[in-house]
Amino acid sequence: MLLGIFAEKNVALSVVDLVERLSEQMNKTTVYRILERLEEDGIVHSFIGLDGLKWYAPCKECSHEHHVDAHPHTQCSECGKVTCLEEEIELPNVPGFEISSAELLLIGKCQNCLN
Repeated sequence: MLLGIFAEKNVALSVVDLVERLSEQMNKTTVYRILERLEEDGIVHSFIGLDGLKWYAPCKECSHEHHVDAHPHTQCSECGKVTCLEEEIELPNVPGFEISSAELLLIGKCQNCLN
């Protein structure tokens, strides 16, 4: 069911939105557990949004062993819309430290809210 929602929308969705959409089919704990497993398997990635909520979006070429989706996200400060940007971020090579993930959230106003 969760994968169906991501396939239908193909956008980032907050965990609150996902829990609400699936409230009739499963409880909140089950949704969180499935999202955690999907992230571990490289099917979705997560990031923290402007509101402090965790957001999830489909991965493109990730696997259980390696997430390769280090890309920025935008979030509109007016309507809350979140978008994954296609630009990949080149993670720096930090001697003595292996980077496993990175987050970049660009906050502003979307085109609809600017109009």
